[in-house]
Amino acid sequence: MQLSPFEIVTICWGIATALYLALLLYRSIVGLHEEDTLYLSAGEAKMEAEQRELMKRINRLDGYSRGIGYTALALTVVLAGMWVNDAVRELY
Repeated sequence: MQLSPFEIVTICWGIATALYLALLLYRSIVGLHEEDTLYLSAGEAKMEAEQRELMKRINRLDGYSRGIGYTALALTVVLAGMWVNDAVRELY
C-alpha cells in the first residue's frame, strides 16, 4: 500500500494535534491544584515547596505543548497549501 504525500502529512497532522490536545488536557488536570495566592504560616512551608514543584511541572509542560502546537499549526498550513495546490491543478 503506497501512501500519497497528502495522506502522510494528514497522518502526521493528526498525531501532532492529538498530542497537543492530550498535553493541554494533562496540563489542565495538573493545574487544578495550582493556587494563585498562598497565605502560609511558618508550619506550612511544605505547601510552598509543593507549589513550586507544581509550577516547575506546568512550565515544563508549557514548553512541550507550545512546540507541539506550533508543529500542528505548521502542518495545518502545509495541508491547506497542498489542498489548494490540488484544487488549482484540477481547475486547469
